[in-house]
Amino acid sequence: MSFDGTVTRAVTHELHNELATGRITKIYQPSSLEIVFTIRAKGKNHRLMLSCHPIYARCHLTTATYENPTEPPMFCMVLRKQLEGGIIERIEQVELERVIHIWLKGKNELGDIVERQLIIEIMGRHSNLILVDPTSNKVIDAMRRVGFQTSQYRQVLPGVTYIAPPDQGKMNPLTVEHDAFISSLDYNAGQLSKQLTNHFMGLGPLTTEEILHRAELGNRESLWESFHTWQQNMLQHRYQPEMVTVQNRTLFSCLPLTNKQGKHRIFESISQCLDAFYADKAERDRVGQQTQALVQKLTRDVEKNKRKIKILQKEIANSAKAETAKLYGELLTTYLHQINRGDKAVTVINYYEESENEVTIPLNPTLSPNENAQRYYKKYQKLKAGKKYNEEQIQIAEEEIYYLESVLAQLALANLAEVEQIREELTEEGWIKKQIKKGRQKLSQPTPTSYIATDGTTILVGKNNKQNDRLTHQIARKSDTWLHTKDIPGSHVVIRSDQISENTLLEAAMLAAYFSKARESSQVPVDYTSVKHVKKPSGARPGYVIYVDQKTLYVTPEQQKLESILKNRKN
Repeated sequence: MSFDGTVTRAVTHELHNELATGRITKIYQPSSLEIVFTIRAKGKNHRLMLSCHPIYARCHLTTATYENPTEPPMFCMVLRKQLEGGIIERIEQVELERVIHIWLKGKNELGDIVERQLIIEIMGRHSNLILVDPTSNKVIDAMRRVGFQTSQYRQVLPGVTYIAPPDQGKMNPLTVEHDAFISSLDYNAGQLSKQLTNHFMGLGPLTTEEILHRAELGNRESLWESFHTWQQNMLQHRYQPEMVTVQNRTLFSCLPLTNKQGKHRIFESISQCLDAFYADKAERDRVGQQTQALVQKLTRDVEKNKRKIKILQKEIANSAKAETAKLYGELLTTYLHQINRGDKAVTVINYYEESENEVTIPLNPTLSPNENAQRYYKKYQKLKAGKKYNEEQIQIAEEEIYYLESVLAQLALANLAEVEQIREELTEEGWIKKQIKKGRQKLSQPTPTSYIATDGTTILVGKNNKQNDRLTHQIARKSDTWLHTKDIPGSHVVIRSDQISENTLLEAAMLAAYFSKARESSQVPVDYTSVKHVKKPSGARPGYVIYVDQKTLYVTPEQQKLESILKNRKN
């Protein structure tokens, strides 16, 4: 995990410098594991993100905006009651642990000055945000309440005495001296990086690897010098936050990672670095939480339709017997004079064949010859009608599969606002039940996303079917170029220009391939034509169109090329 004690120290130092003496003006809880404070300090507003996510637990200033629930959760209400209007006195780290204490002063209901302590524990799946009354050391409330059944050593419940996380018996690397450092390591045992992590608090693998990289291999004094340099940087708060991308893996640190060969990106502050690192990951996780049940339902509906098609195809195969029933009916009508009631079968000449072979027809002995003939005619009509019905049902099922897969592809890349638009669409189409929520805000008009091509041309992309409909049938001009993956669920893409270059067409095709079910594939076929050739059939589902006069090109959504296109987002 990159968020070790060294990053925590850099964050704490920055937060204290920026927020001390600041006033908490607003508190929001965007999700069950995240709190956002708006703090007025030094003449401007700051947003402080506190997350207890088991993977993305963190604490930093943020410039991102978050969708907040209409009704705040209970913990958010407690924080508002206890902390809104309060003044931040100081922000401290516990030694070099991933624990931060925020000390505040405010007024209670009677107007008396009271102290509060907000404790952020960044400890993976045990991360927590705890509000404590420092005068009594009692827990007021916590984002994650921990009962006796979960932990016998440490309960985190309202009214319980706050107990700090257990001491792991590690040395503080900020105070350790030369002799203690040298004697703490067994150079013959190897795995010095792991030894440093095990012996000193707050040191993560990234930090220890960097310390070892800067030292001479096998030289104890060189290792101490490298460690001492790091120690002095920490004590004097000399930080250089950076993010490094190495083979599709992104890392971050508060100090330069000279041992990592990759794309280095330097930031002015550790909060900017963390905000850039976690922005997309946290957003995708929030969307994942919101859409998990929806994705599971739509996936079940897709599989249900696939099973339905298999059953219908078997029934169509059985309907091949219809022609045999028709033949038997016609032959029986011809040879009625040769059949008697009570016969179980009759053998006649099949005059429809050139060789005039004999054929044996099973009979119902309880029926008259004419009734037997009529029975086969009825069977023929039933099988014939059944085949037509089954073929129609297969077409309906295939259309539903295509529609649902297009929605699933859209959900995979949607943000929270787009998810709500998709929910609204699915409700209107009858796929999910309408949910009545008090005070539910009206959804904004579906607006396609704009990207700027290399030559400055605007490319519009619909991220869901409502956006697709509005883009193609309302926003796009007849002379614009329209793109869509060939026979693959995906987004509508429009190039806003009468004259387009080959490179712009390629970039737009890459966006069409990326925002489709085939985003992980190579040589994705993308159709393109003029908008005037794209029509929506009457009564068709959202996003469904038919088009003519198209041409097809094949593209592979390359990561590096896509990044340069996606970062040129206009809205």
